[in-house]
Amino acid sequence: MGPETFIDIYTLATRIKVCDEKFRSLVLAGQVSAQYYSPRGQEIVSASVASVLRRADYVVTTYRGLHDQIAKGVPLRELWAEFFGKATGVCKGKGGPMHITHPASGLMVTTGIVGSGLPIGAGLALAAQLRGTDQVTVVNFGDGASNIGAFHEACNLAGLWKLPIVFCCHNNLYAEHTSYADGTSVERIADRAASYNFPGVRVDGNDPAQMYRAAKAAVERARAGDGPTLIEAMTFRFYGHQMSDQNEYMVPGELDAARAADPVPRLRAWLLVTGIGTEAQLTGIEAEIAAEVEQAYRFASESPVADLAEAPTDVYEEALA
Repeated sequence: MGPETFIDIYTLATRIKVCDEKFRSLVLAGQVSAQYYSPRGQEIVSASVASVLRRADYVVTTYRGLHDQIAKGVPLRELWAEFFGKATGVCKGKGGPMHITHPASGLMVTTGIVGSGLPIGAGLALAAQLRGTDQVTVVNFGDGASNIGAFHEACNLAGLWKLPIVFCCHNNLYAEHTSYADGTSVERIADRAASYNFPGVRVDGNDPAQMYRAAKAAVERARAGDGPTLIEAMTFRFYGHQMSDQNEYMVPGELDAARAADPVPRLRAWLLVTGIGTEAQLTGIEAEIAAEVEQAYRFASESPVADLAEAPTDVYEEALA
């Protein structure tokens, strides 16, 4: 893992962070009306995984998916326009934040149903296997999703057929408003992989080196035809399940401790201490990202709203009379 990879991960993580902060501020100010789930605090997981993927590889994510969408390369202007419900969005304004799709970048599905991306990811991996390509699918999900049937069904088929898939669990310790210990029977989600005869590994998802190494090994294994891997990436969400969430159910002090260990500024400080990055270099990256996000926001703001006549397109084979 070379210095340039750490810089790339920091750049991606910062882009995710700035986008989230901007969009959250607009929602809270009443300037945008959208159902939005912040991934703030989980940026390093997605940025690290993206650093080992190819553009042709597939990614499936959840409604809390901004980090995965940006990391896989969904263009910011069209992404923002979709968040705003505009005609220039990646789904022509018909999907919104919970249903982002952009096959050109490999972001295949954003699903609003807990765990439903897992069998879809298995299907994408099966398609690649049948076509004989070396594409890898990464399916992202939360710790709560590991407790539903779709998780076990997808893992079973992936293990049975040695599908080229990486199951990436973003374990942020809370499934909606339920703590991990109150809803999950095992201490480590990674241990469940053994039931389906493939490796499972638990790593600090906020540590770019650990996350990168785990993702690289899993992707290489899948690409070589050796089957799936389950990565349990330990992380934390900074803003609760949804925008109105006040986090009353969290252990006192837990959220403050997580925010004090914010992985993005922590990575920045480490880059400076090690000499991998300079203050001028990192400040330049941050300035470019700020300008990029502002341009995307303005593009979305100035774009036309989606035409009602577009409602049935891309939905039915033929438009209804």
